[in-house]
Amino acid sequence: MNLSWLEDFQALAASGNFSRAAEQRHMTQPAFGRRIKALEEWLGVSLFDRSGHPVSLTETGQWFVSVAQDILQRVARVPEEARAVADASAASLRFAATHALSLTFLPTWLRSLESIAPIGPIQLVSDVALHCEALMQQGRAQFLLCHAHADVPGRLDPADFSSVRVGTDTLLPVCAPDTAGKPRYLLSHTGKTAVPLLAFSTESGLGRIVRALRGEALDKAHAEPVFTAHLATFLKSMALEGRGVAWLPLSLIEDELREGRLLHASQRSWWVEVEIHLFRRSSTEPAAAEAFWRVASGAQHKSNGVHHGL
Repeated sequence: MNLSWLEDFQALAASGNFSRAAEQRHMTQPAFGRRIKALEEWLGVSLFDRSGHPVSLTETGQWFVSVAQDILQRVARVPEEARAVADASAASLRFAATHALSLTFLPTWLRSLESIAPIGPIQLVSDVALHCEALMQQGRAQFLLCHAHADVPGRLDPADFSSVRVGTDTLLPVCAPDTAGKPRYLLSHTGKTAVPLLAFSTESGLGRIVRALRGEALDKAHAEPVFTAHLATFLKSMALEGRGVAWLPLSLIEDELREGRLLHASQRSWWVEVEIHLFRRSSTEPAAAEAFWRVASGAQHKSNGVHHGL
């Protein structure tokens, strides 16, 4: 349908005369008549009773008067609404963050930044590292918050993305206690007994780090995956149920370790110290995003990052 047909309809409904309405619409009467007919064919109904002079609206035509007016008014508002959406989008910060950090690190970190400078509205997508990286590559997110390790490169090209360390964390194997309050399972570099492993899927950034840095040791320890998932929170719940050993960030399990509901399932040599990084595109972002980056990177230099310790 052509929106100008609605204005043609309004002109004819007001005058009841094809010739006068056509003149008002700056076209010949035959051309005007064809446009009215095209509108009626698109709707599948007759809008005008042409048997008398002037022409009159059918019952459907009378109903369509308000419909046409509503449509045209709505269309007239679209440019203003589009500009409002664009302004809101420019002011909003589009964040991607891994699930574990969305639940633990992100809220406290944002609060600390807000004590330095106001932060505008935030649109957050919480997902696995692989999908978060894809959002950054597609330009659908301005910032990515995730765990990182210098020896395990991610999928964001350093030529196109820069990052700053905003915190630290520790990945460590844990399990539920047995009836005597001892670790139900233990990883050993020379172990001969199979250990059930609650493993991360390939989409997980934590799994990427664990496989790269401890994969060989896990093979030697006869760690056999019994559950695989990309959410650390799910692996944590399975570990609490005594299903096996899960390799989890300390930021996610501090309470459980303190309360004894989870225990260390290895010696300290198995632990992996990691950093929490904030990534951004190297290209210039809208003013709100650039202002946030200045606050976040400046806060990092002052505090040297947030540390999750034992």
